Amino acid sequence: SVLSRYENQITILSDYLEEFPETDEPVWILGRQHHLNTDKSKLLLDVSARLWFTYRRKFSPIGGTGPSSDAGWGCMLRCGQMMLAQALICRHLGRDWQWEKHKKQPEEYHRILRCFLDRKDCCYSIHQMAQMGVGEGKSIGEWFGPNTVAQVLKKLALFDEWNSLAVYVSMDNTVVIEDIKKMCWSPAQGSGVAHSSAHLHRSALGQNKNTAGWCPGWKPLLLIIPLRLGINHINPVYIDAFKECFKMPQSLGALGGKPNNAYYFIGFLGNELIYLDPHTTQSFVDSEENGIVDDESFHCQQAPHRMKIMNLDPSVALGFFCKEECDFDNWCSLVQKEILKQQSLRMFELVQKHPPHWPPFIPPTKPEVTTTGAELIESTDKLFELEEEFEILSV
Repeated sequence: SVLSRYENQITILSDYLEEFPETDEPVWILGRQHHLNTDKSKLLLDVSARLWFTYRRKFSPIGGTGPSSDAGWGCMLRCGQMMLAQALICRHLGRDWQWEKHKKQPEEYHRILRCFLDRKDCCYSIHQMAQMGVGEGKSIGEWFGPNTVAQVLKKLALFDEWNSLAVYVSMDNTVVIEDIKKMCWSPAQGSGVAHSSAHLHRSALGQNKNTAGWCPGWKPLLLIIPLRLGINHINPVYIDAFKECFKMPQSLGALGGKPNNAYYFIGFLGNELIYLDPHTTQSFVDSEENGIVDDESFHCQQAPHRMKIMNLDPSVALGFFCKEECDFDNWCSLVQKEILKQQSLRMFELVQKHPPHWPPFIPPTKPEVTTTGAELIESTDKLFELEEEFEILSV
């Protein structure tokens, strides 16, 4: 509790000190340009519309006997939740959707928010992410890095039928166009959907049936690119390319920060990064009987934090969302034009064909099991055994 009060004091002080300066330089927030001199209010509205996930306390113990707060260790998990939530907002509500306090929001908004509540039956809860991290070698209560969070989100998305995302996490700083198109155009699974995933879907989203279902066509893509942009400090040669990513209309920002101190970066001003900070401990919030969530604590209503880009830890993960294939094709063109134009050190590679020396690419599928969703949630070890049995490759 002492640590929580200290963190809250620091957050309040930082917000007071970090008002935007008077400048003619544009501000970029997740693919949108703002000008402080003419539309500062629009900029702040744009920031406050992002779902803001922070430390929480007094939720049900993780795994039944684990921690009931993630203060001190869950910041990267919260940042991963924020990036994924931004993808879901773009998918269902559009990038230009705005949030206003006390204004009635569409059902899709509350349904998205319910995916992230701190309950074991919510598909992207702190409970699900922490327990899925066990399979990535992380004990519950241990700090995650950007790549670990990306792998956890990729696995959890297999059980989320409503959002039906294809999550691709790049390997060896390389994005393979052929593999992504194979995954996003993979045929719908048969009618024999795993009982466990259907049960998990219904309980996690509070619905009796899946209204979206599996349908043929392009599955919306969440693309995460884990990177190492230096050894101990970020290499200045990457800065321009890194900033360019926030200008892309497909941008979901970046996960990163400082050692054991994660932030969700959503844009930049000059050589300063703009980020949402999860290091504030709030009380657990649950949904009401009608499914509505008291959402005021899930939106940052103050000026966001900023930090000099050279203070960024070199371990980061970029995020992008492509709802349609044309969005992905456009992203590839932008990468070729803006990221790969310099022939010196590249942040990452974009290649057309699957490298022949890599293992074959098999789009991940959820395992078909006969257990209930609740049992699946409480036994991630069983899930990893099933993954090996069905030869699901993690790439």
